[in-house]
Amino acid sequence: MNDIAADSVEVPPLLRAAPSGVEFKKLRKRLLRQAREAISDFGMLPAETSQEKRPKWLVCLSGGKDSYTLLAVLSELKWRGLLPADLIACNLDQAQPGFPAHVLPEFLQANGIEHVIVREDTYSIVTDKIPEHRTYCSLCSRLRRGILYRIAREQGCEAIVLGHHREDILETFFMNLFHGGRLASMPPKLINDEGDLLVLRPLAYAAESDIARFSNGMKFPIIPCNLCGSQDGLQREEVKRMLAGWEKENPGRLGIMARALANTRPSHLLDRALYDFVNLRPADAGQVLGDGEAEEPCGASLAMTAKLFAAE
Repeated sequence: MNDIAADSVEVPPLLRAAPSGVEFKKLRKRLLRQAREAISDFGMLPAETSQEKRPKWLVCLSGGKDSYTLLAVLSELKWRGLLPADLIACNLDQAQPGFPAHVLPEFLQANGIEHVIVREDTYSIVTDKIPEHRTYCSLCSRLRRGILYRIAREQGCEAIVLGHHREDILETFFMNLFHGGRLASMPPKLINDEGDLLVLRPLAYAAESDIARFSNGMKFPIIPCNLCGSQDGLQREEVKRMLAGWEKENPGRLGIMARALANTRPSHLLDRALYDFVNLRPADAGQVLGDGEAEEPCGASLAMTAKLFAAE
């Protein structure tokens, strides 16, 4: 039962309607494997857990494809005995006009998932503070995060868990690069400003296209994210299109870019707080240097060198 590759007639209630085709099974196993890797790589679970002392996670459910997939993946990992954590699904109803408040409670109840539904009218606050025709997303997100922290504390959770995926992380990186003047993104694991809660992103390694295929196959009751009449900023949409275009022209490029975020070289950047450039000096003759970060030639330069030598 602990082997993800093993098929079983019994599955969690949430997965009973999963397609039985080979391709979908491969997709499902890939998402499970990637979530396990992210949880392990970033130490999302305590080093030691027991039945008496299990962490409790607040799984934030918006009604979109990402959060539904997150809940399904974590539920299956827990069911297989691979996630020693208690899960509480949580939806924050922000009183957006037209929000179908019945959808998520009915879905969660039908699948036997422990949950909490909280209604807070942040929509009125946001529309009062933000001028007309401006996007609400930034303020809305801050208000939502603060409320989720409060709910997590009330429920005795040590972490809130979000459904951000690989493309979300890359988009945030380029948003910060282009518009924020810094190299930063969404880490798979961080601690809040108060220091009492973790923020976890177990789908950090998952591709958005895989999540979309999984969500479509599962026929989740998707709730649109534009009920408030505001979309995420045009700048992020531009970055999203840019990344999609790169991936279309060169399949696999986004995976390479995501790996680059875990392979930084401070000595090859310009941040003096991360690397001591001031005291960097040539070594004396015969002195053995430490494990410096010698610059490796890129593939293009290697190919050009080979071409030049071949021409000779």
